[in-house]
Amino acid sequence: MASQQQPAPAAKPQAPAPTTITALGEDLLCEIFVRLPSLPSLVRAAAACRAFLAAVRSSPSYLRRFRALHPPPLLGIFFDSDGTEMPTFTPIRRPSDPDLAAVVRGADVFLTRVPDQDDAFPVWQVAECRGGYLLLLNWRSEQIAAYNPLTRALDVIPMPPDEISDDCRGEFVYTDFFLIFSEEAPGSFRVVSLCHDESRLRAAVFLSTTREWQILPWTEDVPAQPSGEKHWLRGGTQAGGLLCWSHARKAYKVVLDTATLQFSFIDLPEHLKGKGYLYMAGDTNDGKLCIVSVVEFTLFIWLRRADADDDVQKWMLDSVIPLEGEVLRATESSRADHGAIKLKVWAILDGVVYMSTFETFRDYTQPCWFLSFCLVTKKLEKIFRKRNDSHVRPYIMAWPPSLVGNNFRPWLRR
Repeated sequence: MASQQQPAPAAKPQAPAPTTITALGEDLLCEIFVRLPSLPSLVRAAAACRAFLAAVRSSPSYLRRFRALHPPPLLGIFFDSDGTEMPTFTPIRRPSDPDLAAVVRGADVFLTRVPDQDDAFPVWQVAECRGGYLLLLNWRSEQIAAYNPLTRALDVIPMPPDEISDDCRGEFVYTDFFLIFSEEAPGSFRVVSLCHDESRLRAAVFLSTTREWQILPWTEDVPAQPSGEKHWLRGGTQAGGLLCWSHARKAYKVVLDTATLQFSFIDLPEHLKGKGYLYMAGDTNDGKLCIVSVVEFTLFIWLRRADADDDVQKWMLDSVIPLEGEVLRATESSRADHGAIKLKVWAILDGVVYMSTFETFRDYTQPCWFLSFCLVTKKLEKIFRKRNDSHVRPYIMAWPPSLVGNNFRPWLRR
């Protein structure tokens, strides 16, 4: 009897190869990364491997989308005392974002790399926070320092030369120092200093590429200002590619264009004349110059727009935002405290207003609430509560250059 041939056993189906995150394309990786909670989380993910970094850097539209959803976060606030202490830093605390907390822990917020000849008498002051850097001044040692607490990058430069005060008429006054980064030449920067005498203005510009100061001519065509007053300009702000200073008594601003280094003068809303303590200049989220004035718990937002009739740029009231109820709820204050508690605006950066409460009839050494208000989302947030040490400088994390391809830099303003 012939033997029956047994059928060959069926081949077992092979399990498909597991799909890992490294096998995903750049588009899918970007969809995953855009759901991360903050910029520190994106930095951590991009640092995991080259494929992740390449995906993050693959598209300027993706970076714009991520920034719109997750703008560079506030890490805390630097405070300058009026004495001889080093600037102090109070961090923002968000237990829900451990990556943000890790960034704060890793930052040199004590400024240990900033040099000084006398440890007991450092007298460094914060002139500005910009692009992740602090611009620090030391009048005793006649030094300026640009320092990044996150990367520890430090550049120490001298004060402007004495020639800046040549041909001075009467009292000579330094007004401000500003740090300006170049989008065309990453890693380079300028420091701009403004000074004035009793009737004229001039600026000095330090170029990191040449390591030299350039002193601009005196500007003679200044609108009328009080004769003989020493301090006729208030402290300035940097916004939208402009450096701006308000006149102490007149209803106009002095403006220096950081691209052309040309001075100009723009009017102010008439009711803000001589009331610099009631308003602050800054920039919106799209980089336009704005003014925020505050009356008790109400914010008045002013933008410069072309008038429909004569096409001339003028300050126009954009919105009026009452915050009394929100502030009282956030700070757990009562209506009985309404007459004693007011709001003070310290800075407007990328469309976010940084402000604090203060008590008008009580002890100024008492703690106050520091708050932020987004002009786009209209959302009020508490930052922390502490005693105000004067000279409030919000410190915002900058976009690391490693995340941005050279072709994509121009859209990053800070």
